[in-house]
Amino acid sequence: MRRNCHRHLWLLSGTGDGAPLSEALIHRGWKVSVSVVSSQASLKYCHLPLESLRVGALSGVEEIKAVLENARLLHDGFEWIIDATHPFAEIISSNLKTVCNELDQPLMRFDRCAETFSEAFLIKSHLDLLNFDLAGKKILFAIGSRVLSEALDCGRRSGAIVFARVMPTVEGIRKALCCHLPSEHLAVVTPSCSNSLGQIEEALCRQWDITTVVARQSGGVTQKLWQNIARKNGIDLFLIARPNLSDDVCSANSYQELIDKL
Repeated sequence: MRRNCHRHLWLLSGTGDGAPLSEALIHRGWKVSVSVVSSQASLKYCHLPLESLRVGALSGVEEIKAVLENARLLHDGFEWIIDATHPFAEIISSNLKTVCNELDQPLMRFDRCAETFSEAFLIKSHLDLLNFDLAGKKILFAIGSRVLSEALDCGRRSGAIVFARVMPTVEGIRKALCCHLPSEHLAVVTPSCSNSLGQIEEALCRQWDITTVVARQSGGVTQKLWQNIARKNGIDLFLIARPNLSDDVCSANSYQELIDKL
């Protein structure tokens, strides 16, 4: 039995799947409110008839709880919350689960498939690089900025020459500049933007004579991009395994599966 008759849901997105998923849900009669972290991410939703679009990071459990309680006052609340945040955004997913359990709010996790090609080395974290002899290897890190400094340090300690590709965000660039990388070893690139085949990333690998790439098992376009580049150019690929965020949470791996479960 539905909680209300409005078929209203709140979708928190951290990947490129958010906009097409929102469009598919609206097409099927759902009212959709969306949360994204950055104003750049919000641009992908400008053509959609959303109920609301919230821009900015949610600071913690109390702010999530306030959003839900306010929604219940304004329009009887959300029938579902869809956690479509990035596969490595562990904190927000944990906070959503905590609040939804406390408030008896239905929650579904959208976990896009993460098919990993057999030649990749799957590691638990960047610390596992210390178990490999990487002396003389030229390693490109494409893992975001959160643990970039620590990951680069592991690469250096393993004997590698390190490079990094980061997103063009204030936080990403600031953290990258604190990593003591030579400027010629750092690229600021928006992945898959007018670059569906990874031409820029592949050109970087050629320019720097990259022998190894470290990326994340995030699923979606970015993971496929690095797998294709690695296979095509004979580059070793290390993928940091995605955390398991779907324990005890209803989850779906495709748009259709999610819609069917709703």
